[in-house]
Amino acid sequence: MFNGRKRLISAVLGISFAAAVGLVPGAAQAEPEIEDVKERVDRLYHEAEAAQERYHDIKLELDELERDLTSLEADQKRQDRALEAARTEVRDSVIRQYQGESMSAVSEVFVSEDPGAFLDQLSTMTSYSDLQSQLFSAYAREAKALHLREGATRGRLDEIAAAEKKLAAEKKTVDEKLAEAKEVLSRLEAEERERLTTSRSQTRVPDVPVSGRAGVAVNYALAQVGDAYVYGAAGPDAYDCSGLTMRAWGAAGVSLPHSSSAQYSSGPRVAASALQPGDLVFYYNPISHVGIYIGNGQIVHAANPSTGVETAGLHSMPYTGAVRPG
Repeated sequence: MFNGRKRLISAVLGISFAAAVGLVPGAAQAEPEIEDVKERVDRLYHEAEAAQERYHDIKLELDELERDLTSLEADQKRQDRALEAARTEVRDSVIRQYQGESMSAVSEVFVSEDPGAFLDQLSTMTSYSDLQSQLFSAYAREAKALHLREGATRGRLDEIAAAEKKLAAEKKTVDEKLAEAKEVLSRLEAEERERLTTSRSQTRVPDVPVSGRAGVAVNYALAQVGDAYVYGAAGPDAYDCSGLTMRAWGAAGVSLPHSSSAQYSSGPRVAASALQPGDLVFYYNPISHVGIYIGNGQIVHAANPSTGVETAGLHSMPYTGAVRPG
């Protein structure tokens, strides 16, 4: 029966898939084991998750850029008004200085809307020395400030366009990796596929003795065990890794960003030997996964689309570090 199952998997996946999982084509024992398939699917899921976490990081950056742009645009409008007030004051001074004389030079100044040309025309007037020098300096200062704000606004717009391009690329990577993982699974015989996707999800929810805000976060996360894993989701019925930790600590009144790498800066670092229930634990380098420590060498986390939210061992993935929120 076991040999028959191996032949069935081999026939379904074919030689090209055997090569993809690192087996030697043509060898007599080059038949993919279920664990080989499981390893490849897990790798694809993690590559998709890493892309999703980068997407979250870029989204946070984009949100900040858009806030900066709004502030810069408001500054630019205020500077426009300040510049116009300085222009009006200089014009009024020119009129007062030239009352009763030829207004041709003054008229030329009035028709100029360009700050640089306005200054040039003022400087060529024969009675420039009679103007109040502080007015001219004020106008020059406001014109320069407006130019700087206009440049900053253009720079933010360029950065936003670049961030949006990166967002689209990471979303494409997530979709491609997830589609590839689904294709690998679809090649398996139905019984084997079911065993692969459910064997790790039979998790007993532990009773964790913890109180305070950490207790709220832990209990929230444990209550989601069995919920689905969906890239980019943050509840109430599906989560990705940082979406689960964000909502769990959010229930305790602590605001966290929807990004595993950003959450790594959400509190003081904690040594593995000093972990307490509720601490956030992080994995891979660069960081692309996060869970919540629940004690006894266990974590609760949104694992991947095969298993959803589950408990697992603290060192079931490449461990990076931990922080204590709140």
